[in-house]
Amino acid sequence: MRKQLIFFIVRWLLVSLGLWVASRLLGGSFQDTNATTSTFLFAGLILSLVNTLLKPMIVVLSLPAILVTLGLFMLIVNGLMVYLALKLVPGLDVSFWGAVMTGMIISLINYIMTGIMDYKDKF
Repeated sequence: MRKQLIFFIVRWLLVSLGLWVASRLLGGSFQDTNATTSTFLFAGLILSLVNTLLKPMIVVLSLPAILVTLGLFMLIVNGLMVYLALKLVPGLDVSFWGAVMTGMIISLINYIMTGIMDYKDKF
């Protein structure tokens, strides 16, 4: 149980970091009027919860589109999750295509960190 909690906290911080990086790289897509560190931490928590609770249902419902596009529709699903989560956070607003790009950035950061954590667990 403790390891799962630590894993969730690490993911939450990585998602928050990914949102911050995306807001800096995609300045035109983000309208962060008064975004602070706590705003990005709150947005990361909301996005983590949305991904945990809502994303599995959306993936099952969109499975035909995912299969037809050979998995590329997952980019749209990830973008939709980011878009929905950021609509719930006051102080951050993003366009849909900015959310898709943000989802790609967050996925890349999670992929790198998961690889590092798996490598660390082997030794």
